[in-house]
Amino acid sequence: MLSIGEFSNICKVSTKTLRYYADIGLILPVEINPENGYRYYSIDQLETMLFINRLKSYHFSLTEIKNILELNESKETVLYMTLNQKKKEIEKQLQKYETNLKQIEEDMYNLKEGKSIMSFLEKIDVQCINVSPISILSIRKMVSENQFPQEYQHCFNELLQRMKEDNLTMVDAPLVLFHSDEFTPLGLDTEFAIPIKENGSGSRVFEPGLCLKTILYGSYLGLPAVYTRQREWAQQHGYESSNAVFEVYINDPHDVQNENDLITEIYYPIRKRESYESR
Repeated sequence: MLSIGEFSNICKVSTKTLRYYADIGLILPVEINPENGYRYYSIDQLETMLFINRLKSYHFSLTEIKNILELNESKETVLYMTLNQKKKEIEKQLQKYETNLKQIEEDMYNLKEGKSIMSFLEKIDVQCINVSPISILSIRKMVSENQFPQEYQHCFNELLQRMKEDNLTMVDAPLVLFHSDEFTPLGLDTEFAIPIKENGSGSRVFEPGLCLKTILYGSYLGLPAVYTRQREWAQQHGYESSNAVFEVYINDPHDVQNENDLITEIYYPIRKRESYESR
């Protein structure tokens, strides 16, 4: 038997934390002296505490750890699946840190060379092109900011199912059109779309016309910089928005190993400002 102090010292966990773990039922002392309230733990519980600490280091919540400890059957299978999910989450965080480190190095280099920390915007390529009309099968709805990941998957799955049922042919990468500039209490007016060969069958023709086009290689976290650069270019050259901004997803984020492998095309439909044309 080990006193709570001995147990605390061996596992490097404070007695306060051990008492809290007991309160939530995570790990209980095997004996509590009724006269003085002293708590005692068994030698076998040392491994349990090490197990808890190990999962905590993988960013498991205490609730997740408790659920795993309480499993009677398929514990190893559940643990393997959960560890695999945590591994993916940590890999994602590492990718973000690697991107941040690269950005910091570039910012430091620019500052050393006497350039602005925002000079990276100048490297974002903006092309002015005409985009032909596109026949699209789409779902348009108001989407709140925290619903986007779920809605992307749900809407594109529904569109693919409709294509299969109606024998429609996909001719290009999926896209999302943003019909409003900002979120309202109801959300953002968003249209999820897949370009198709056929007309009819609930499809419509989208006519972007003249657009600014930028290709983003890497994480979607780079989108705000692209939008900023496109707006600056439009203002400098006397253009204004003419239609819904849209993003084309060249590859599926579920199919890439690293966010740096993502490829996204961003289109900003434009027209000449009347005040600019009259000069």
